[in-house]
Formats: sequence, structure tokens, C-alpha cells
Amino acid sequence: MTGDWRRDRIGTALRGENPTVLRRLTSGFAVIGDVQFLPGYSVLLVDEPDVQRLSDLPRAKRLSFLSDMDQLGEAVERVCRRLDPAFRRVNLEILGNTDPFLHAHVWPRFEWEPADVVGKPVWLYPRERWSDERFRLGPQHDALRDAISGELDRLRSVV
Repeated sequence: MTGDWRRDRIGTALRGENPTVLRRLTSGFAVIGDVQFLPGYSVLLVDEPDVQRLSDLPRAKRLSFLSDMDQLGEAVERVCRRLDPAFRRVNLEILGNTDPFLHAHVWPRFEWEPADVVGKPVWLYPRERWSDERFRLGPQHDALRDAISGELDRLRSVV
């Protein structure tokens, strides 16, 4: 996966050109992460490119974004629990320190993670994990993408 879509993740999602989009949700887009050293890593992108903080949204849309974050987190949790018996939990984060648009990270966490980072924030993983070709999103993640998308569909049909 290469190309300019990474420079405008929300705009390309709105135009149907972002290859990481799993599903359109109420307040934005569920996307699978560019790196998969923690299989199932996903992100919720707000659907308004100029929104930088949760507090920039009107209350109703803010609550919708948080609800979508919860839904994506539950979908990732269900899939990871089903696919890996070493699944521990999901961490949800809204940080905004690097990218200037509102987004939420959904990080699955596993018992097999290295001891020096298993109980710490994902951001403390060594830099090489983030750039290692072995963990780059690709066709090998299609089944994982399909599973998370399917789980999102099931959760949305229950609501």
C-alpha cells in the first residue's frame, strides 16, 4: 500500500480512496492500522478533517464519536479473543500529539508481548517495530480485516 492517501487520511476516506477503511461508522471511519505488530490494531478517524480535538465537536457528535470508538474497540476485542488465546485486553486512546485531526487508537494487547513493554503504553515499543516490513499492513492481513469488518457489521445490526 503506497500512495498519497496517507497525507490525507480523512479526505481519501470520504472519497472512498483510503485502502485501510474497514467501515463507515456514524461519526467517522474505522480503519485498520498501517502497522500490525499487535494484530488487530485499528483507528477511528473523525469524518471532519478540520476537527482536531474531541471538544471541537458539538456534544451530540462527540458522544457519537465515543460510541463509535467503543464499537470499534469491542469489534477488535471480539476478533482478537477469537483468534488468539493470549489476547489480554484492548486499550483505547485519543492522543492527537502527532496527527492534527481527531482520531482514536484501538490497541489489542497480548500475553506474548515482550516483558519490558507488555504493561506499558504501546508507544514505548522500539521504533523498529513501527517500520519493520514484517508488520506493515498488507494482503496477509485480509482475513483479520474481514473479521473486524464482519464484527462491526454484527454489532451495528444489534444496536
